[in-house]
Amino acid sequence: MHIIEMSSEAVPFAKTGGLADVVGALPKPMARAGQKISLFMPLYRSVREAASSLTDTSIRVHVPLAGVAETGEIWTSKLPGADVNVFFVGHKEFFDRDGLYGNSAGDFHDNSRRFIFFTRAVLEAAKSLPAPVDIIHCHDWQTALAPVYARTLYANAFAGARTVLTLHNLSFQGIFWHWDMNLAGLPWELFDWKHLEFFGKMNFLKGGIVFADALTTVSPRYSIEIQTPEFGCGLEGVLAERRDRLHGILNGIDEDVWSPERDSKIPAHFSVSDLSGKRACKAQLQKRTGLPERNVPVFGMISRLTEQKGVDLLLGALPALLEDDVQVVILGSGDSKLQGLLQEFARRFAGKLSLTVAFDDRLAHEIEAGADMFLMPSRFEPCGLNQMYSLRYGTVPIVRETGGLADTVVDCTEDTMQRRTATGFRFIPCTVEAFLGAIHRSLTVYRRPDQWNRLRENGMKQKFGWDTSAARYIELFRHLLEG
Repeated sequence: MHIIEMSSEAVPFAKTGGLADVVGALPKPMARAGQKISLFMPLYRSVREAASSLTDTSIRVHVPLAGVAETGEIWTSKLPGADVNVFFVGHKEFFDRDGLYGNSAGDFHDNSRRFIFFTRAVLEAAKSLPAPVDIIHCHDWQTALAPVYARTLYANAFAGARTVLTLHNLSFQGIFWHWDMNLAGLPWELFDWKHLEFFGKMNFLKGGIVFADALTTVSPRYSIEIQTPEFGCGLEGVLAERRDRLHGILNGIDEDVWSPERDSKIPAHFSVSDLSGKRACKAQLQKRTGLPERNVPVFGMISRLTEQKGVDLLLGALPALLEDDVQVVILGSGDSKLQGLLQEFARRFAGKLSLTVAFDDRLAHEIEAGADMFLMPSRFEPCGLNQMYSLRYGTVPIVRETGGLADTVVDCTEDTMQRRTATGFRFIPCTVEAFLGAIHRSLTVYRRPDQWNRLRENGMKQKFGWDTSAARYIELFRHLLEG
């Protein structure tokens, strides 16, 4: 099969979140399985800085936007570690900026125009590829119009292709004013409640959900949750109607990058059979973050600082947690109010709480390797990756029972410990009390070394590589083509 992956971001070229990790990793096992993969993404300023080599393909695409033709350049490189061609859509006005979707002032005002252009430019460029396209796999709202175009304006060009839309986070939908139908060049009869209209506005993601041949979410639990008012973000009815096309496929992680035995970003290596290196990683983490090098429980957290990630729950839990003889290391940035409150805690509890407001990949690896527990009190979590990284590194996750967190972490109980299936601690009610209850349970087990070592070993033996997930995607793609 020839599979086109189209995304607004992918590691190592550009990243704002887990979407980039997924799109940068999934093509590798699919290519190893014999599939031909062409990955498309915008030529951001960061791409020019990150790509080891860029070659101009000489392909030029022309996209009409409300009567004005915009020209895109197609550049190419290779996805590191894989036989995968990456094609970059260049347009200086749209993509040569510091941010991907916005800056400190907020979202870019022309995001609708930018990603309509990108989506159509990919489809135009795909027509020039030597191999016919079998699958168009798009990700989130930025490329969600691709299934709409594939069945309307580009129906002849991609008559034999099938479209798949992966929903990474339903809370971001690409909602713009209705006149952007003109920018998109789509017929106005599609602007109704059955297709693209959403409370009087144009909704890119809704269009993709309606038109895609198949829909996937990044965990099985999330595929069920989004059909309910609590998690559906207003699209639960549309998703329920398409439940027969909805598939939950758990994300994987790149086990070459996230490996305690081989990680180049941590000070000492370790494994499930020899954890001595983890003690060295803990000491380095304390030193790096300015905490006293003491043998106390260290809680780590790497997160966008938003309410979705449960940072408000963390703020409510910190006073009680920091009364205990523990240390907390937090890495992230986000909501200015939540960030400010955490900075105040860091000043009050200097020596017990370290906060780094930044994106720091090396520190992220050091936290995963050096912490004892990892905090993920998310209100909702389509999949989550850090809990899987944590399990690999013997860092016990404490998570809210939602989405992919529920699919990947087995709660520690007397029964699951006896059956050697326990891997972490879960809580259900979205309350400070429930969160603290899970934390206190983890401290109880931590102070029983035999049980704690068994719990860590259970987690480190889990397998979350991409091969299993890639096989499920390939199976779905083949089923679509055969149908």
